[in-house]
Amino acid sequence: MNSLEGVMVVGLTGQTGAGKSTVSGIFEANGFAVINADLVARKVVEKGNPCLGEIADFYGSGILCADGTLDRKALADIVFTDKAKLEMLNTIIYPYITGEILRQIRQLSENGRKLILLDAPTLFESRADDFCEIIISVLADPELREERIIRRDGITSEQALNRMSSQLDEKFFRTHSDYIIRNNGSLEAVTEISKEVSDKIRDYYHKKINPPLSVSG
Repeated sequence: MNSLEGVMVVGLTGQTGAGKSTVSGIFEANGFAVINADLVARKVVEKGNPCLGEIADFYGSGILCADGTLDRKALADIVFTDKAKLEMLNTIIYPYITGEILRQIRQLSENGRKLILLDAPTLFESRADDFCEIIISVLADPELREERIIRRDGITSEQALNRMSSQLDEKFFRTHSDYIIRNNGSLEAVTEISKEVSDKIRDYYHKKINPPLSVSG
């Protein structure tokens, strides 16, 4: 029997600083198994992994700490100010990320977790949207996002704006998503709409795998 039978992967993406992690937590509390692509990305660039070796070969040993681990700040300073270098980083890292995500989907499925939320800021760029049945994007106003990124990451306004400008624009998210969650208000407001969307998707999933019996006269 195919271990992926009955699996539905829902992609969660959106703009940096929009509050995607909050939405992800609400889906998890509502019964979704969550794969966090940020954690996957950290795993594939751990010391000793071939992905980190490829990155160091391209960008030089300056992106490594003295102990051989990745210096994330040094790499960020390079790629978030040069679009071509960011694209090259994506070319190197995305196949490793996709492979690990697929491994985790199979593992969750084998453990009976069939309704899976893939929390991935670069869902479209990595082509991970190809194995998502439904896509949700979290959006917010630029000024609010900038403020959140500065507070979250402890970086300057210029650095925050560089990260924001490196992403896809709002129009792209709107035209490539099944649901949009706008997070400009209170925690209570985004919690309510996220719970509503997760309920709708969960109900759709259960009706899909357990369709009502037809009655013939």
